[in-house]
Amino acid sequence: MIKIAVSLVALWSLVTFAGQATATVNNPFGLVYEGAIIANIKNEVNVQPVTYTLNGLKIAANVYTPAGYASTKKYPAVVVAHPNGGVKEQVAGLYAQRLAELGYIAIAADAAYQGASQGSPRNVDKPFIRTEDIRGMADFIETYPGVNPDQLGVLGICGGGGYALNAAKSDKRFKAIATLSMFNSGLARKNGFLNVQVDTIQDRLQEATLARVKERTGEIVYSGDVDFEAITEAKLSQIPTDLYREGLIYYGKTHRHPNSTFKYTTESLMDLMTWDATDNLELINAPLLLIAGDKADSLYMSEEAFQKASGTQDKELFLIPGATHIQTYFKPEYVERAVLKLKEFFGKHL
Repeated sequence: MIKIAVSLVALWSLVTFAGQATATVNNPFGLVYEGAIIANIKNEVNVQPVTYTLNGLKIAANVYTPAGYASTKKYPAVVVAHPNGGVKEQVAGLYAQRLAELGYIAIAADAAYQGASQGSPRNVDKPFIRTEDIRGMADFIETYPGVNPDQLGVLGICGGGGYALNAAKSDKRFKAIATLSMFNSGLARKNGFLNVQVDTIQDRLQEATLARVKERTGEIVYSGDVDFEAITEAKLSQIPTDLYREGLIYYGKTHRHPNSTFKYTTESLMDLMTWDATDNLELINAPLLLIAGDKADSLYMSEEAFQKASGTQDKELFLIPGATHIQTYFKPEYVERAVLKLKEFFGKHL
């Protein structure tokens, strides 16, 4: 295990590079992934921006419909939960579109307090709220014209994967549960990624407590704030983990979106650091698929989830040879491997 000598926040403050992704410039839907829909054409896969209300907040989402979609037909549907810091226009949108190409109606929504969804203060990132986001997507899509509510699945990506597992423990609408490069946000926020911040747990909880006190006076304190405009290639090379180094490139340059940010309220740590995606995982009794790259430094999180998911006999940990965590978001050969596996999995269970 590589010892990271500085905190994640401090590390992020060191690394920046010039340049910004141009993928959003010409896409009318703001989508920033390769092969994204640029126009809704009859009898092809389409994307429809929608809004709905969840716990008093307006949620912004995209619904992807299959080629030849007709509201009078019945389709299986999949809820897609985005990564920490991500938005619906990035990897969640890519996989939602690919699922629509397979014949599913798919929804990708911005989490409450994040992206284009409402909520103040901005960028609250708490397990209860992120879990509710997934349930809220299910609430909306199960009544969408053409959806068969008895054929509902969920795909969670990175942090969205941990929250998808949490939602599926109790929400039995999900007949099949899949994750891609699952990231256990609670474990990582408490112990640090790769368990390198165990010695500072109490100090960081104290910081989170003080941040809550400040919020009561109107001062919002953030962690993980990154100035993407100021990162250099030289500094990127100093980051010892693929996940954070490649994540900065993905979110800060190649797949940049103006609504995407790494920052979250420091007060959120009071909830994050006392939560674990794998607690009570035996409550999942539906088919479970965990997809991860065999070179991903986050693989230990999917492996732990696989071991703890004792409530289902239909489970699989599917490894993509050669792939790192972030590469499963965009690299064509790895995306294809993941999509083919999802086709097999959802095709069998939905």
